[in-house]
Amino acid sequence: MPVLTRLVPSPLFVEIRPGALDTLGGILADQRLSASGRIAVAISNGSGAAMRRRLEPALPGADWYNVDDGTLDSAVRLAEEMRGGHYDAIVGLGGGKIIDAAKYAAARVGLPLVAVATNLAHDGICSPVSTLDNDAGRGSYGVPSPIGIIVDLDVIRQAPPRFVAAGIGDVVSNISACADWELSHAVTGERVDGLAVAMARSAGENLLRHPGSTQDQDLLTALAEALVLSGIAMNIAGSTRPSSGACHEISHALDVLYPKRSAQHGEQVGLGAAFASFLRGERELTGLIVERLASHGLPVTAAQIGFTEAEFTEAVHYAPNTRPGRFTILEHLDLSPSAIRDAYADYVQAVNS
Repeated sequence: MPVLTRLVPSPLFVEIRPGALDTLGGILADQRLSASGRIAVAISNGSGAAMRRRLEPALPGADWYNVDDGTLDSAVRLAEEMRGGHYDAIVGLGGGKIIDAAKYAAARVGLPLVAVATNLAHDGICSPVSTLDNDAGRGSYGVPSPIGIIVDLDVIRQAPPRFVAAGIGDVVSNISACADWELSHAVTGERVDGLAVAMARSAGENLLRHPGSTQDQDLLTALAEALVLSGIAMNIAGSTRPSSGACHEISHALDVLYPKRSAQHGEQVGLGAAFASFLRGERELTGLIVERLASHGLPVTAAQIGFTEAEFTEAVHYAPNTRPGRFTILEHLDLSPSAIRDAYADYVQAVNS
């Protein structure tokens, strides 16, 4: 008998609303995650201190752990410090680096993680991946997705607008990533998961066409929901495929080749998505992506994030090395450096026309 349904891995709960942070203790108890209040809370050394002062009275049974940075060493150290604490759950409270470190630590100690985002810079709040810096540069590590997501829109409004805009770039890049996946299916026969594509692309299209600004609650809600959908799409696919194509390969190449000069992840993948769409000959989509990125102050050329044409050319040429075995428009065209330079010059001319 054929299997007629499948289980879709997803968070147990998602709370996206103003004031959600103040009910964190009640949410954990209501969801039967920690009636005892024995939780470990991972925070940053900077903004995390203010969050601790705000939440500590409401979480009397919690132990607080400072995470130095988004490195593999910090994530491993966090796991070792929490080991033996007899906690019900771990809360990662902060931006992407803190949540990624907390996801990795939670996986090592075998505890559920609740992600409490203080900005919406990228889709790590719900993804089954921890991106951490290591001795070789930056690595992606498979981990269980957070069991719960909390996004307090009042807190998000206080984050630097650049971080919110970066999240928009990350979500919009889903459209290019899905197009790359479908290209791979047509050329190599790679299997495409239609449900994962539907969720990831819908999230990207919603932000691509949303007219709001980064201060509008409606847009912030849509962005938070889109980041969650992107994470679920990756869970369904069992990989980052629905949210990571040539756009992310280009970003990873910039990180590897110019580690001290790279911009926000969402800024780089947004630019990568626009250029990859141009390479696929999707001129209308390229225009829409460029228009939306620019409306939120996101870069649409390499120069706007401090890279020369030659440096961007080198990054695009190197990009396929960052994800061996992944087939995108870059692998399909297999352009020489001079061809990439010419294509990029045409792209810049199209953007500025």
